[in-house]
Amino acid sequence: MSTPLVRTGDLGRIAATYVTSALALAFAAAVLPGFRFSSFSQLLAAAAATLLVGALVRPLLVAASAAVGWLAVLLLAVLGQAVVLTLALLLIPGVEANSFWVVLAAAWIAAAASTIVAWLCTSGTSEAFTAALVRRTRKHRQPVDDPEVPGVVFVQLDGVPFPVMQWQLLAATLPTVGRWIRDGGYRLVEWTPILPPTTPASQLGILHGRIDGVPAFRWYDRALGRVLVANRAADAAEIERRATDGRGLLADGGVSISNLFSGDAERSLLTMSKLELKRGSADTRRRVAWYLARPDGFAGSFFGALAEIARERFEARRQRRRDVRPRGYRGWLFAGMRAVTNVLLRDLNTALVAEEMIRGTRVVYVDYVDYDEVAHHAGGSRPESLAALDRLDHVLACLEEVAASAPRPYRLVILSDHGQSQGAIFADRYGIDLAGLCSQLTAAEVEAVEQSVEGWGRLNGLLADLAGVDTTTGRAAHGAAQRVQHRSAPPTVTAASDLVVLGSGNLGLVYAAEETRLTMEDITARWPALIPGLVNHDGISFVAVMSTEHGPLVVGPAGIHRLSDAKVTGDDPLAPFGLLASADLFRAVSMPEAPDLYVNSAVDKDSGEVAAFEGLVGSHGGLGGWQARGLLLAPPDLSLPDHPIRGADHLHHVLVAYLEQLGHRSGISRNAAEV
Repeated sequence: MSTPLVRTGDLGRIAATYVTSALALAFAAAVLPGFRFSSFSQLLAAAAATLLVGALVRPLLVAASAAVGWLAVLLLAVLGQAVVLTLALLLIPGVEANSFWVVLAAAWIAAAASTIVAWLCTSGTSEAFTAALVRRTRKHRQPVDDPEVPGVVFVQLDGVPFPVMQWQLLAATLPTVGRWIRDGGYRLVEWTPILPPTTPASQLGILHGRIDGVPAFRWYDRALGRVLVANRAADAAEIERRATDGRGLLADGGVSISNLFSGDAERSLLTMSKLELKRGSADTRRRVAWYLARPDGFAGSFFGALAEIARERFEARRQRRRDVRPRGYRGWLFAGMRAVTNVLLRDLNTALVAEEMIRGTRVVYVDYVDYDEVAHHAGGSRPESLAALDRLDHVLACLEEVAASAPRPYRLVILSDHGQSQGAIFADRYGIDLAGLCSQLTAAEVEAVEQSVEGWGRLNGLLADLAGVDTTTGRAAHGAAQRVQHRSAPPTVTAASDLVVLGSGNLGLVYAAEETRLTMEDITARWPALIPGLVNHDGISFVAVMSTEHGPLVVGPAGIHRLSDAKVTGDDPLAPFGLLASADLFRAVSMPEAPDLYVNSAVDKDSGEVAAFEGLVGSHGGLGGWQARGLLLAPPDLSLPDHPIRGADHLHHVLVAYLEQLGHRSGISRNAAEV
């Protein structure tokens, strides 16, 4: 049975929008001295003309702004409604405005009212803009060549631990996921990220099948003589270049959206490793421009972002008022970043995925960072973090509705790249940060890189991919992206630096600023108090180091664990971390990119709380807590392996098998040398 072009709900929303626009224009005429009309019938005609002109003019504005660049897209968002309203008023005599600025104010009053009504009309249903996008693309879609081959959308819920998902399902706060499991036969299983449990290591493994070469979220590259940060465009491109064999998860006609790495996708949108700061994606700008040009698009996200900022400020104040501990500093800067990631970027990602599904794209991988962003600053088990997960459940319902209108059937596969652990910030708990502690123990010149930069990377990715061509607006967008990149860039390691200390969750990395790696014997000869001082600190559980004589070692306050043969002298420093910790650390310490010292914070034996070396109460990167407990939610017709999934590279093979099971990747050689 064919889907009707216009549904009853659509007619209701159009009618509600029309009535609201008319009432909003009447209100604007009452409060704006330069805006007036002769009769109410003229105002009704003006509202109708606004809807008609908008339908005709917006496509032209979208095309022009997307062609010119990012700044034009932004101006379209701010001024586009005023342009539409001005043109509409020219068609209706008797409705007048003294200036364009009066019209701009009237247009924003109308947009605010339309947003409120749209929210009321669509509460509990799929997002209004996505429904509009489905209707628009349905008019232009072409049949796909292989409609019998199901497509796959991999949805990454960044940082969601398996226990949190179980917890929320038991509380029945995730109706979409709960319905999929209860009625649709979906299966939820746990998988284990191998050290380090961070987005770059996990995404590289999931998308490219390789987990080596990434010792943390950021690290000192001895060959380059600088710090590599995975969410900086140039660094992400370098990391992917070293890892890819051309046969990534998305190599067979796939699309990467909002990821660090491309998975060898045919097309990449908002993907860090594929950003070109001098020339952004016109396709991305076109889609964003269409979104911004709609009253329920930009206005909806704009007012939603304001609401998110207000929500964040209220929640931060509530934590302080109730003296919730552990807690970190949550200022206005984070509130603005949260509004970008948890409203604008989430809406944009949903719109981009929806259009790819309507196009019939064979495979899509998208990363939603909402939970991870809030959990870092509020704590992974806190109400605001769980509420972010609830809103992602609504996104899944939206994608499910889009899939019903797509030109091919789709499977939605949900996964997280790692989990989250909670605990007080190391510097807050012990009165000194890791860099300061290393400086005290060595009297060396220490370059510290311990601030959290994940959110800045996401904002930089959005700006960079919207940058235009080499025009004034394109250069302005490029400049904005460069300023954001500078804000998140690590300090330069100078010749005066002796040690480089980096934080990656509760995992610290200590490097000598040299071209060669120092062994335990080298470190002991140069800074004899460093290793003993670290392992005997109350906030540190162990230090992992390479020994010339014994190979990789884990040193604790009362014992040593030799990783090559699991021989333990004294008390085993890895005893609190499970049977597999030894193998994880053996692989991590043996990597050429590994630091001279891995430093893992102490872990509370009762609560599982850790102490992050960054300014975060929710963290991931080391051992302890729920950070190494990822999740996979798969449809019933996609088989799960008989044994546990351990490592992102193993998960990559599981996902590739899903694609092959559905008829994908037939043209991709299994021999990397043939690529």
